[in-house]
Amino acid sequence: MEKTVISTSNAPGAIGPYSQGWVVGDFVYTSGQIPVDPASGEVPAGIAAQAEQSCKNVAAILEAAGTTLEGVVKTTCFLADMGDFAAFNEVYAKYFTSKPARSCVAVKDLPKGVLCEIEAVAVK
Repeated sequence: MEKTVISTSNAPGAIGPYSQGWVVGDFVYTSGQIPVDPASGEVPAGIAAQAEQSCKNVAAILEAAGTTLEGVVKTTCFLADMGDFAAFNEVYAKYFTSKPARSCVAVKDLPKGVLCEIEAVAVK
C-alpha cells in the first residue's frame, strides 16, 4: 500500500518528531492541529477563534493531501475545558458539515497552552 507524507506551509509545521499527516491508500490521517496561524505563528484569543483556526489548519492539510473537509469520516477533538464545548461545537459545525464520527474529550493541557486541538481521518 502506498504511503505519502503530507507537508504544507498553509498549516503550522510540526513542533516535534511527527508530520502534519499521511496519505495511506485512499485514507488521509492528520496530526492534531492546534490553533496556530501558519503565517504569523500567533495563537488567537478565545475558544471560538481558536476552534476556527484549528479547523482551517485541518482543512489546509486535507487540501494538500487532495481531499476536503467533506471527505472527513472521523475526528478526535481535545478541549482544555469542557466548559468550552458549546462554543467549540458552534464553530466546528460550520466546517464539518458532513457530520463525521467524532470523539471529544477534555484534557489537562494542550501544547502552547491552547484551548483546543483537532485531528481527522478522511477519504480521498
